[in-house]
Amino acid sequence: MNGYQFKFSLLLVDDEPNVLSTLKKTFLNDDYDIHTAFNGREALELIKDVRIDAALIDLNMPGMDGLSLLKKIKKVYPHIMIIMLTGHGGVKEAVKAIKLSAMDFLEKPFLPEELCARVAQLHQIWRLKEENRSLEAKMEFKFGFHQLVGNSTIMLKLKEMIAQVGLTDASILILGETGTGKELVARALHYHSPRAGNNFVPVDCSAISETVMESELFGHAKGAFTGAHISTQGLIRSADNGTLFLDEVGELSLGVQAKLLRTIQEKEVRPVGNTKSHKVDIRIIGATNRDLVQEVVQKNFREDLFYRLNVITIDVPCFRDRKEDIPLLARYFIKRFSTDDSPVKDVSQEALAYLGNYDWPGNVRELENTIRRAMALGKGEIIFPEDLPANIYIPPSKPFQGIDHPTEGSLAVNEKAAIQDTLAKSGNNRKKAAQMLGISEATIYRRLKKYRIKG
Repeated sequence: MNGYQFKFSLLLVDDEPNVLSTLKKTFLNDDYDIHTAFNGREALELIKDVRIDAALIDLNMPGMDGLSLLKKIKKVYPHIMIIMLTGHGGVKEAVKAIKLSAMDFLEKPFLPEELCARVAQLHQIWRLKEENRSLEAKMEFKFGFHQLVGNSTIMLKLKEMIAQVGLTDASILILGETGTGKELVARALHYHSPRAGNNFVPVDCSAISETVMESELFGHAKGAFTGAHISTQGLIRSADNGTLFLDEVGELSLGVQAKLLRTIQEKEVRPVGNTKSHKVDIRIIGATNRDLVQEVVQKNFREDLFYRLNVITIDVPCFRDRKEDIPLLARYFIKRFSTDDSPVKDVSQEALAYLGNYDWPGNVRELENTIRRAMALGKGEIIFPEDLPANIYIPPSKPFQGIDHPTEGSLAVNEKAAIQDTLAKSGNNRKKAAQMLGISEATIYRRLKKYRIKG
């Protein structure tokens, strides 16, 4: 196997069976996936079902000729590299093929060695593209920004800070409301650190009971308590040389806090029921939606542990402070949750306006759930306002009065002008105009009535 997920896939298109057979034999010694088609229609049907990287296409074929097939392929599958095979005197047509984005052309008759060399060049181009894609995927995963979606100023500053402090080994406390993505920030910090090649161990401190937490974190010896049939090393030791992420660290009991403080200070961990300690080298990242300063004042959180964890503080912005990221995030979630059973491919501008007017008390997690719900319930390729939850999609109870003379520069003026302009461009075709505007037909009918536009 060549080390890639797929083999290089080559399609041969010629209306003569003997020629196809000869072409196929030419590449017997090459590690390619070979596919054949006797005409253009058959080739297009095959491309729908099979991944094709390159194609050899005969110029002169009955029905759909090679140039017509080239145009159709390039329109829908521009990544497919194509070499045209022309008969004697077909140089003029070959030049047309090059202008239509064919990679090369060969005039018949040609030597098998020459054809193999030309296809080998396409294989090399494909191989380099695959290597680049693989490298980009690894880099994106390594640096951990693939899920921190957002290009708003506040998010760019957050990513810049992560890239900077991730290189240090200091303990970090991440602050932010529930649903803002604190764990994503912690993972990005880990992947930016020298510890990136080792374990990132997340611990949800709010989900583990106080009686179990000590054993979960520090491990336990066999027989340390009823039910302890085997020894365990605990989550702290499993994060050795890596990063331990304590989500909702403010939920830890004072007893566990004291033992955690000792582990940080001594860089060692002692399992429950054991007298032997084990050296550990970990970086600790904590996260909370609580006010830990107030928790310290109220004696619910140890002051010495607070200062150990709070060497560097990162504040994750709430979603209502970066609403300009809504279109990017909405489309990210659509792509992420897309399945063969889901027709949804995009979100309309009108739906985005409703999403932008909402305050998002549940932050990014609430938007994620909203998009997932809309995709599950939506019947078309576009998410419209009607597909949104009732608390987000709140249509006006009655039409706005006096819309014939709206204030210049208002949203109404711009919306009315956009609809009129689009109707004109679509030849007063309401269905087409709705598609161009990214809204439903029902919505454009309401707008036409609302603004008293004839169309």
